[in-house]
Amino acid sequence: MATATADFDGSGAHVDVAVVKRALGLGALVFIMFFTVSGGAYGLEDVVGSSGAGMALLLILLTPLFWSLPTALMVAELATAMPVEGGFYIWVKRAMGPFWGFQEGWWSWLCTWVDMAIYPVLFVDYSASYFPHLFADNGLYRWLLGLAVIWVFTYLNIRGAKVIGDSSILFGVIVLAPFAIMTVMGLFQWHYNPTQPFILDGQSFGQSLNLGLFVVMWNYMGWDGLSTIAGEMKHPRRDYPKTLLITLPMITACYFLPVVVGLAVVGTKHVDWTAGAWNTIAKDIGGPWLGALMAFGALVAAAGLFSALLLSVTRVPFVMGEDGYLPKVLFKIHPKYGTPWVALVVSSAIYSVFILGPFQSLVVVDVIVYAGALLLEFAALVILRRKEPNMERPYKIPGGWPVIALVVFFPVAIVLLAVYDQIMCAGFMSTIGLSLIALATGPILYPIARHFRNKRVQAGELTAAGLEGHDPDSGRGESV
Repeated sequence: MATATADFDGSGAHVDVAVVKRALGLGALVFIMFFTVSGGAYGLEDVVGSSGAGMALLLILLTPLFWSLPTALMVAELATAMPVEGGFYIWVKRAMGPFWGFQEGWWSWLCTWVDMAIYPVLFVDYSASYFPHLFADNGLYRWLLGLAVIWVFTYLNIRGAKVIGDSSILFGVIVLAPFAIMTVMGLFQWHYNPTQPFILDGQSFGQSLNLGLFVVMWNYMGWDGLSTIAGEMKHPRRDYPKTLLITLPMITACYFLPVVVGLAVVGTKHVDWTAGAWNTIAKDIGGPWLGALMAFGALVAAAGLFSALLLSVTRVPFVMGEDGYLPKVLFKIHPKYGTPWVALVVSSAIYSVFILGPFQSLVVVDVIVYAGALLLEFAALVILRRKEPNMERPYKIPGGWPVIALVVFFPVAIVLLAVYDQIMCAGFMSTIGLSLIALATGPILYPIARHFRNKRVQAGELTAAGLEGHDPDSGRGESV
């Protein structure tokens, strides 16, 4: 365990706080970010199959400009101003007070209950292509394999962030290799116009947009994820902006290039562009060996996504446990590895339950709950610019308030458009209604969490600060 000194309340008071070990350099951060956001082009096949070739390419290119880039700019400013363990939870609590800080932390953790269950299930689905007799129809074996994925990577996470950083680099190379080979080989086998059909027959432009937008948004989520492990970065203020600068074009390219080459070589009439289509496309372009390599990459991608995301998402309940809004046991740090092992174990136990049911179909709810938390982060950006104009900001979004307005406007507009399209196409209760229920759990639970925090304050375990405003003792940042 290490200690760090932080001063993020502007009072000049420096507080020694326990933090987990600093072990992550730039190379590890790039590939952890790659897996917290992407994990390769697996999953994008459905965008082509449901929206049309041209619409899929348009969404892949434009979504990062209006969804990812504003988020990356917002995260770069707040993460370098407050490079703290817990990241966005601390930003929102400082800007808007403990009620909204609790919503940010709770919503962010809650949406992972669905999101994190997806990746072990994907691993099982991919494994079924290798061992159909074991995993195709046998529910018990499928669940046991899903459990094995969850708990193997829980153990590796307990061993420390450096283990996850090193393994993410290896996994990233394995995942990107088949796409890179397929793209290069496909350039010499161009047969079709990759933008045709722009939308599918019988669809309107709006229907095509709706069917693809949520999937592409989901594939571009997670730019704020690394902020929660800033206390484990060697140089967060230096490396966080560099990580974003590298990974944004990298992920856009690893989505766009394979899709455009795949469409140009095999078209849309001869291949069913649904989940798993990359194996067939790679086989058509490079032969059985490349199809097998692509299928293996899918297994590694599912494991890498779960591993990297587990690293980042568990720091939220860990820090909320320290602040008193979740049980204090979640703040326990492993005596040997210096990791939040209880938060890891509790989170993984929840994910072990969620892989049992059809919860993975709730990806739309997942996106909307995540969007609610993300919008609070944009609100924190604006509020802190007004409340604390003299805060040290190693990276500051240039252009003043006009650029800030654009940075906030585009993600809000995309969220509203996506929600409207879902209501029009799928109905209110099946999507937005369930999302509102999930979001409502935050305000419902906050008085309970505050009650138990007050008890800990009365027992002398916590400072009373943070009940009415941000907690000046909650900063966890670079040593100064």
